[in-house]
Order: sequence, then structure tokens, then C-alpha cells
Amino acid sequence: MKINRNAWRIQKYGGPAVLTPFQDVLSQPGPEEIVIQTKASAVTRADTMLREGTPKFARLFLGLRKPRNDLVGAGFSGEVIAVGREVSRFAVGDEVFGEAGLQFGANASHILMNENGVIMPKPRELSHEEAAVMCDGPLTSYNFLHRIAAVRRNARVLILGGSGSLGSAAVQIAAHMGAEVSATTSARNAGLVASLGAGHVIDYSQEDFTMGADTYDVIFDTLGVSSFGQAKRVLTPNGRYICPVLGCDLLGASLVTSVFGRKRAQFSATGMLKPAELREQLSQVLEIVEARALAPVIDRTYPLNALPEAHRYVDTGRKVGNVVAA
Repeated sequence: MKINRNAWRIQKYGGPAVLTPFQDVLSQPGPEEIVIQTKASAVTRADTMLREGTPKFARLFLGLRKPRNDLVGAGFSGEVIAVGREVSRFAVGDEVFGEAGLQFGANASHILMNENGVIMPKPRELSHEEAAVMCDGPLTSYNFLHRIAAVRRNARVLILGGSGSLGSAAVQIAAHMGAEVSATTSARNAGLVASLGAGHVIDYSQEDFTMGADTYDVIFDTLGVSSFGQAKRVLTPNGRYICPVLGCDLLGASLVTSVFGRKRAQFSATGMLKPAELREQLSQVLEIVEARALAPVIDRTYPLNALPEAHRYVDTGRKVGNVVAA
């Protein structure tokens, strides 16, 4: 079966204009591979950082002048249209969602994946647009709150960036865990963040959380807008500052606090965990979805052929929740 693919690649690091559309013929699936016709794919801040080649030290691993793997996009949702002869987890016609990881290529009409990758059956409760973003905000936030910080019932949790893709998921997940949730956001998004489960909403333009009287067991900095040094004063004696945006400050703080002191700075590259572990965590996230305690927030959906426009919007820093290409 001949499968024509429409996709996007990054020819060099830079702004949205470096995104280049192309067409090719997708190879036939190998023995353990499946071909998925994508119905929706995520457009995330991580995608735009890859396009920009930031932080620059990441280019040592990704490629010095352009990504070695120049395809675009990680999160996807769609329908299986072809399977290899040894595939056992999926069949033609199955609706699935997942994460392409460092393979990338989700912002495309089709994607070829090993069946043992981060792929799950799409639940009925989620649209393709919602399922496409599950491996960004929801999965990453669950990994940090559950596995890294081990949030317990009645823990005091502060989410920095409560209206973003990670933040909007983190507020819902922390509330489901029984935590006492506070979150920072802009005044225009305060109502949304409160509706997601934040008992206390902080307008970051009016109030500096580091100068307040409240203390927190966990501070989840979803955007990398603060630092362990700034947050340390308002952490409880065994408090955790957790952040998915790795920089020199966080790296240094993580190393030092792993040896000295009771307060900790912690980082995790969620997408680098083994596929089996990520599938297990996704199963637990889906239980929260089925309990109607988690629903991804979708800000805008763009046609796949308008991917540069989607990147431009993400670059503004004003998106609420998630952006999708479909």
C-alpha cells in the first residue's frame, strides 16, 4: 500500500519561517510497526524551543546547525491504517494516541511508529484534539507531581504558570490528589484556573509569591519563570521545587540539594523515560480522565498546513492550555 505523507521539517534553527512543508511516500510498516493517520497533533513550547535550538547547549545533542532529525511534532492522535505482520497490540481501524519522542514527525498526515512505543488506545472521553496533547501537559505534570514530588493529600502545592499546557493539567491533577492547590496566572485567566481546582489564585503581575507569608510543600514551576534560590524561602522544611525546564541554575541546584539540606530542587526529562514506564503513567492519567477530574484545555486549533502560524501563536507566550494542529 502506497502512503503519501504531508509533513513539516526544520531546515535550520530560527523563527516559524524556517518550518518547511514537504511530501514523501511513507515506507511500509516493518514487522512490529504501525502506520497512523493523524487526526490531530500537539504544538507545544517544547516544539518551538526545538525549532529555535534553545537552550543552545541542547544543540550538542540535537545538532549544531539544525536538528539531526529535522521532523516536527511529538504528540499525536489518530487511526491505525496499516500494521506489520507481527503487531499484536493494535489492529487496523483502532483509534490511538501517543508520543513520537525524539523520532518526532507528529505534525504530519501520517506517522510510522513501533507498536511498543508510547502509544495507547484513545478513550471515548477524549476528542482527537484532547488526546493529542495528553503526552505534554497531563503526562509531564503527572510524572512531576506523582513520581518526582510524591504529592500527598492535604499537601500545599503551588503551580507557577497555572493557565499553560502543563499548568492547567497540573492544577487538575494536584486537586485530584487531594492537595491544597495555589497557582499563579494573569488576571484574565484567574477564573479559568480557579475553575480547574486552584483554591488560591495569585495574579503574578500584582503579587510576588516569594515575598508572601504562605509556604508550600511543593512548588511546580511549569515554565521555568523562577528558581530554587528564589523559591527556597517559601518552601516548607522538606519542600520540593520541581521544574521541567532545565538550565544551569536548576542543574546546579539539583546537584547541590541532592547532597546538602532538606529542601530539594528536582528535574526530570519525562519524555526520556522508557516507553513502558510512560505507558503505565498514561494509564494512571487516563484513570483521572475517566473520573472526570482531568480535561485538557484547548486554546486554538490550526490546520496542519498553517503550522507556522500555530508556532507564532505559541511564541507569543499568551496561549491558554494547549494548541493543536488538525
